[in-house]
Formats: sequence, structure tokens, C-alpha cells
Amino acid sequence: MNRIGLALRALHHGERGLAQDLLRVSERHVSEHEIHHVARDLSAWSQRHLRELAEIGGRYGARLGTGHALETGLGARLREKRSELVKHRSTPGMLLLHDLRHIHVQAAGVSLDWEMIAQAAQGGRDAELLSLTERCHPDTLRQMRWANAHLKQLSPQILNS
Repeated sequence: MNRIGLALRALHHGERGLAQDLLRVSERHVSEHEIHHVARDLSAWSQRHLRELAEIGGRYGARLGTGHALETGLGARLREKRSELVKHRSTPGMLLLHDLRHIHVQAAGVSLDWEMIAQAAQGGRDAELLSLTERCHPDTLRQMRWANAHLKQLSPQILNS
């Protein structure tokens, strides 16, 4: 595997983690309807990125999975039940802030990986790889901005209560 293949593998790992973490946030905060639904949509973006990375990875010697098995039915139901219990505790807001911060940090790392791949594609004049970064990296930036916006909105309410 060449160096770009290694970088694609690292990006794939980060996207998979981000997709999974967004699903967990969605499941953990079912009572926060916007968080619940938007986090699921944002996870779908990362899952699409995984499929596209898997398609191109072979060109660089990186065998990458498509990310189909991210959510388990039983595990998801158990996490949803736990979320219902957590909302009755005294600090569910702090858990939400923690989760949003984690998503922001995770998305920032994935964004940097996309940036490195884009620079390598540009330097190597690889139009197909550059096109992939141009399609996917903006989604990651939006995931990061979403988490940041909610942190800004919710922090005063939660931390000052």
C-alpha cells in the first residue's frame, strides 16, 4: 500500500468513527428532537463517504469497507432506553455538551484528513481523488459547524442553570 492508501485508510477510520458517534449521539438524545434527527442525517453523510472511499481505495492498495454495519438493532434499542433514563438525571445537558464537543473534535480530525488527501491529489494531479475530496470535505465541515453551533447555543443554558 502506498502513502496515499495509508492516508485514505486513516480517513476511512475517522469517517467510520464519526458516523458511529453521530448515531450514538442521536440514540442517546432521543428527547432532543433536532439533535436526534439531524445527527442521523449527518451520520448518513459519513456513511456515504465510507462507500465512496471504499470505491477509490483499491487504486491505492487500501481495501476499505463500506461501513454498512454501523448500527445494531439491539444495541440501538438499548442505547435509546438508556437515553430515556439519562434525561431524568440531573445532568443530561452536560452529557449533550460532552457529546457535541466530541463530535466537533472528531469532525475536525476528519476534516484535516480530507485536507491532506486533497493536497496530495492536487500535487499528484489526480482529478478523481480531488473530485472525491471536493464532494465530501464540505459535508465534514458542515458536520463540524453543526456541532459548534449547538455548543454555542446550548452552553449558556446548560452551564448557567
